[in-house]
Amino acid sequence: MTKSQLYLILECAVRLTEYGAEIYRVEESITRMCSAYGCVRVHSYATPSNIIVSGENPQGEVLTQTRRVQKSGTDIEKLHALNDLVRKVCSNEITDKRFSDELERIDKIGRFPMIIEILFYGIIAGAFCLFFGGRQVNEVLFAFLIGAVVGVISKLLEKINANKMFARFLCSIVASLGAFLLLRLGLVVTVDNIIIGNIMTLI
Repeated sequence: MTKSQLYLILECAVRLTEYGAEIYRVEESITRMCSAYGCVRVHSYATPSNIIVSGENPQGEVLTQTRRVQKSGTDIEKLHALNDLVRKVCSNEITDKRFSDELERIDKIGRFPMIIEILFYGIIAGAFCLFFGGRQVNEVLFAFLIGAVVGVISKLLEKINANKMFARFLCSIVASLGAFLLLRLGLVVTVDNIIIGNIMTLI
């Protein structure tokens, strides 16, 4: 493995983290790619904000690099493309140039318009409210509306690169307070299913 190859592996790992991959999957992908490039020993440590990789080649040379993860979010389409790229690297199907080109191509994959994402936050919250026992139309409707508000807040926090844990915490508080406000106003008789439905969008 060369320095440029380790650089590409870390660039791929950063994107996996930024687009919502689980940390264990990021570390597993790093180990598999480094092994495909000939490393006999790989040590990787990933967090939502930092990635460190150290790989040893058969000649005993140790290469170490680190990267700062600048943003966080979830983009399933880009994750799918990155996972496919990892598989190609591990099976030695692509050159270093192609590896770099694929990373650039994946960066350019467009996202759904924000209004569509916010709409589906509401739809998912309403669906889970129904799934977990909500049988009144107003419960499902309010779960949808609170879900849409949570979606707006989540997208705004994502744009300013807020800490993921803080963003989930804040969205959970907003969803819970919204549900209890509806209860206080007498618009619903129970808040359990509304809150659960909205928490599921954050999980």
